[in-house]
Amino acid sequence: MSGSTYGKLFTVTTWGESHGKALGVVVDGCPAGVHITEEYIQRELNKRRPQDPLISTPRTEPDRVEVLSGIMNDITTGTPISLIIYNTNAKSDDYEYLKEIYRPGHADYPYEIKYGIRDYRGGGRSSGRETIARVAAGAIAKKILQSIEINIFAYTISIGDIKINPSAFNKEEICKNPMYMPDKDAAYKAHELVSNLRKRGDSIGGIVECRVNGLPVGIGEPVFDKLDAKLAQAMLSIGAAKGIEIGSGFGAAQITGSYNNDPYILDDNTTFGIKKSSNNAGGILGGMSDGSEIVFRVAFKPTPSISTLQTTVNTHGEKTSVNIKGRHDACIVPRAVIVVESMAAITIVDLLFQSILSKMETIKKALIKIK
Repeated sequence: MSGSTYGKLFTVTTWGESHGKALGVVVDGCPAGVHITEEYIQRELNKRRPQDPLISTPRTEPDRVEVLSGIMNDITTGTPISLIIYNTNAKSDDYEYLKEIYRPGHADYPYEIKYGIRDYRGGGRSSGRETIARVAAGAIAKKILQSIEINIFAYTISIGDIKINPSAFNKEEICKNPMYMPDKDAAYKAHELVSNLRKRGDSIGGIVECRVNGLPVGIGEPVFDKLDAKLAQAMLSIGAAKGIEIGSGFGAAQITGSYNNDPYILDDNTTFGIKKSSNNAGGILGGMSDGSEIVFRVAFKPTPSISTLQTTVNTHGEKTSVNIKGRHDACIVPRAVIVVESMAAITIVDLLFQSILSKMETIKKALIKIK
């Protein structure tokens, strides 16, 4: 299987399956001298764990991370960083009845046709559990960005038809509720919706919004490796992600250019004395960061593993029906928030490193310091 590595200069390779012995990640291209502890990575992983039994999977994995290489005395050495997270609470027998059934909404059918074999124990590599490796790698990327005052934060803006009220936005509220919503009232309503759907054996999707502050102008390569194109690739590589929009997004198709264009104005408080008076572009122009806040949204589909009876076929070509047993989230959106943050950080670090090589002036400054 190809396609398990992401990035050019800052590369992330994930491995492992949902019901295998462990999952892990190898991060290569991380500079030496970054202060990273296992405890810090663990705090990031804990944000991905189920927060509420009324809406999340009852699978209680401790998700303890162990550093195998690349970090000595809590400082990165410049060598590949290898991290491992053992599976300790997998119940593979729960999936035995699905061995010859193609689950609706899952990758079972194309997976088996493509490879001639599939891991029916929770989906194997196509399981959402694979994202734990991304969060571990994202913790490293976020630490690099924080050291140069680039900050990323994401949150849930909607679950089903329940949306946050922008006027009630409270960043401090995000981590205070299991929905990761910056609006306490919306979080309560969304929790009630998901809890009721879970009781009925159903699920729901939603949207995560992400913001990046402090990114300098010019990050992103203007042709195939545009910042928005790479962010789209990163986000749509997350299981259950079905769409992404940046800035005004699809709304830009319904307004005029005179409204959608962001006017430039002079501002002595910015690095180059210029900024935009609006941000319909979401901080990206021509595939490069324009100095404004990066804003994008990712849509996630409902969890396909539901206990409601569904029609399907089996591997023998016979009609059948199935209700998915086992331990599953009624809504994966809150747990996807940290995954979105992580993939954004990984993408930005990689493009940031590429940008350093964009002109001789920057290269000469780096070499002079070395000499």
